[in-house]
Amino acid sequence: MKLASFRPAAGEPTLLGVVDGDELIGVSQSESNLPSDVGALLAGGKPALEAVKNAISSAPRFALRDAELLSPIARPPKILAVGLNYKDHIAEAGLDTPSVPMIFNKQSTSVTGPHAPIHRPRASDKLDYEGEFAFVIGQRCRHVPRERAAEVIAGYCVVNDVSVRDWQMRSPTFTMGKSWDTHCPLGPWITTADEIEDPHALQLRTTVNGELRQNSNTRHLLFDCYALVEHLSTAFTLEPGDVIPTGTPGGIGAAMKPRQYLKAGDRVRVEIEGLGVLDNPVIEEPENTPLY
Repeated sequence: MKLASFRPAAGEPTLLGVVDGDELIGVSQSESNLPSDVGALLAGGKPALEAVKNAISSAPRFALRDAELLSPIARPPKILAVGLNYKDHIAEAGLDTPSVPMIFNKQSTSVTGPHAPIHRPRASDKLDYEGEFAFVIGQRCRHVPRERAAEVIAGYCVVNDVSVRDWQMRSPTFTMGKSWDTHCPLGPWITTADEIEDPHALQLRTTVNGELRQNSNTRHLLFDCYALVEHLSTAFTLEPGDVIPTGTPGGIGAAMKPRQYLKAGDRVRVEIEGLGVLDNPVIEEPENTPLY
């Protein structure tokens, strides 16, 4: 299944949907016990997924083109991103190949929808894109050996690990440069693992204003999904809804000559074979950002 969170029209309640061609099946509208957020659904385990399947036949259908797709997981418990996980990106960064996965956090408040605007910060003009393949944890787990890692992966999605480069590099940890609001477009839905024959054979392409910037394949991952599950779960518990973006291939704007940072008016499109497309405009950070 392709599991989405969406609004049928602006201002309407959020629904949990199953993508069927050019339609969205609003399963949570016909089955009130189902949540609208895919992360919450995954926390319900196999019974919740069975309830989705049972609701499909009687649920209303909506045109995909008319709906507002939201991030399928509004607030992941953890976003555990991976740095330097493609050889061509390591080369363009001029860094040594890591001997173990390089893990950093993106804060959950950075998540935004697959077509929502990316804010160019008022505090920096060094805004960059990173098209990434991500997997989503489907059950609470710890100490998962590589050979059983596939059992705990619920599905896969597309992520743009938007980065503020000067803030990223001014400290040993990347969190401050990776976690700005709107800097984790995610989606467009979660494709369940049973639909992907081989997660390590998917083409990834990133364009900016139609210009191809990144063109790679998940077979080039230095540490694949199963190695990452084993590594991460050695240290701490993984939970349903945790998102693990697996790193970006070569072609980032900061490595171009001259450097090509994102500016307002740009449009970034990240597409992964079998998983869908993120297509986000870049706008200036609004001046009326509220105080909380």
